Amino acid sequence: MPLNKGEAAYCLRCAAILRRSHRLNIEQLLALSIAACVLFIFANVFPVISISMQGLHNEVTLWGSVQALAQGQITLIALVAGLAIILAPALQIALLFWVLAHANRGDIAPGFKLCMRTLEHLRPWSMLEVCLLGILVAIVKLAGMLDVHPGVGLWAMAMLMVLIVLIAGKDIRRLWDELGVGPE
Repeated sequence: MPLNKGEAAYCLRCAAILRRSHRLNIEQLLALSIAACVLFIFANVFPVISISMQGLHNEVTLWGSVQALAQGQITLIALVAGLAIILAPALQIALLFWVLAHANRGDIAPGFKLCMRTLEHLRPWSMLEVCLLGILVAIVKLAGMLDVHPGVGLWAMAMLMVLIVLIAGKDIRRLWDELGVGPE
């Protein structure tokens, strides 16, 4: 029996929570995935941080930071950073949009099982929160020596991080049941 919003199912014997109702419906998840796409573009196009000192000014984007890492002997770290802060979130957003757009119409997306499994495998690789924490530490450390300003890209990345947690969390697994697809 489906639960209404705010309800939970409890075990009669031990009173443990067996299941909770979903906070967001499929239409709301789809809207959030579209918002995540827009924020992802903002986070990658606009500067994340700008630094100025004695008349010199520099801004950096996420892509620019990955390119800067690739210039030295730590190209492998640049690849991992690019995967964790650009590629994995982009794939997550695209796959979520694909699956949710079809689910919103009541259809099963072509490649649904592959998309859902890929989303499950991408979750640990999407590390926007780790990147955001690193940027905030850098801002605090540099603020004593330089004039540091967070950019539009940083704010977009912070909001994107929250949206990805909301839409790509464990709650997305419910699509298997709602669309009547067995996980094989």
